[in-house]
Amino acid sequence: MAQTLYDKYGGFGAISRVVMAFYDELLDSDVVGPFFDDVDMKRLMDHQTKFVASLLGGPADISDIRLEQAHRNLGIDGTHFEEMKRILDQTLADHGFEPDDRAAVMAEIESRRGQIVTGP
Repeated sequence: MAQTLYDKYGGFGAISRVVMAFYDELLDSDVVGPFFDDVDMKRLMDHQTKFVASLLGGPADISDIRLEQAHRNLGIDGTHFEEMKRILDQTLADHGFEPDDRAAVMAEIESRRGQIVTGP
């Protein structure tokens, strides 16, 4: 059986550190930072860690329906989505993800654009 990216990069603890670094950058972004002004960040980061773990082949499973419900009323547009992708890709690079592995993660994120982008 092929090793998942989840296992390759250290499992839940390592993914949690990636997600924390990712959110540090998101919160500093003028483009997407305001989305998190009144958000329970501990809860969000827990959900996001499970989501990223699932993208990497880990044990968590986040359905597309749940993903869409979470983003439905946020007004996220293509510019916001691209900023998030840019920050995520850089965060993965900063944490030692190889280029092909980053590309695989970004393809998984892109495949969920329709569930996340809800604005014009």
